[in-house]
Amino acid sequence: MSIETVARRYSTALADVVTTHGDVTAVRKELAAWSELVSSNPDLATVFANPAIAHANKEKVLDQLIAKTKPSQTTANFLRVLLKNGRLTELAEINTRFEAEIEERSGTVSAEITSARELPAAEQKDFQDAIEKLTGKKVTVNYSVDETLIGGVVTRIGSTVYDGSIKTKLENLREQLITG
Repeated sequence: MSIETVARRYSTALADVVTTHGDVTAVRKELAAWSELVSSNPDLATVFANPAIAHANKEKVLDQLIAKTKPSQTTANFLRVLLKNGRLTELAEINTRFEAEIEERSGTVSAEITSARELPAAEQKDFQDAIEKLTGKKVTVNYSVDETLIGGVVTRIGSTVYDGSIKTKLENLREQLITG
């Protein structure tokens, strides 16, 4: 089973629980912190991924971390389920999908716009309005600059990428000239 499928299943289940119990904000923050903890600590990730380490020992490590960080009961239970099913090392992917799931359920979508230069506020507003019109949802936009694009913008909404960069257009033209 692909990591994306696994992440979708776990994140959807967690989203169902947190929206029912109303602790969405707390679980979002806690899950993001745990995701960072596991991904930034290679030794910890190795312990949870290593099949040679007894499951009981992994549970002890997780319980000690839970005792120190004191997450909500929902987050603690979710982490235990991930450990039990051998998915704790995939927490970063699950968290990313969980964030997207919560945004989707709230009628919000996240977008990333990368441009060759800093965009003025008026252009940022135009992009945000265009994406809201395209998706029919409220949009949270993160802007970044990548000077290698030469010009234009690359917009990512979920897994969809709209590439209007000069760099890509030149690469496509190069391929057409080579292949005839």
